[in-house]
Amino acid sequence: MLNAKVKELLNQQVNKEFYSAYLYLDFSNYYEARGLNGFANWYKIQAQEERDHALLFYQYLHNNNETVTLEAIDKPDKVFTCDMDPLKAGLGHEEYVTSLINDIYAAAYEVKDFRTMQFLDWFVKEQGEEETNANDLISKMELFGSDPKSLYMLNSELAARVYSAPSLVL
Repeated sequence: MLNAKVKELLNQQVNKEFYSAYLYLDFSNYYEARGLNGFANWYKIQAQEERDHALLFYQYLHNNNETVTLEAIDKPDKVFTCDMDPLKAGLGHEEYVTSLINDIYAAAYEVKDFRTMQFLDWFVKEQGEEETNANDLISKMELFGSDPKSLYMLNSELAARVYSAPSLVL
């Protein structure tokens, strides 16, 4: 049986991950409207990853005989004025999610919930990768975004990304 605080934080994370998926679909929508289908593809795949993260937390709770409470998903409220805006918002959001994972880890550590800590180890690593990817996209946009030919190449690079489901064993 999970500690009440740990359980609550894990349950909140299910909903936060679904929000992340919704947010990244909004980013994808922005780029589709701008004709940047590669950027749109990159964020659609991000949305798929976040949905799968939510389902991993969901399954972990069920594997521990806990019920999941699904909450309403907030509407993304970001307003974009340039193509860099979603990239910067994405980095900020990943940093926020990292803080949420760290909070759950700290709560599990406090009550010596080693199983939950082990479960979260994958997410700690994943968040490091997510922040690196977000920073890399910003750097590439800063370098190439103002040149139409380079932006076309970057867009083409992002269009080639394919989805790969997480390989976390629960």
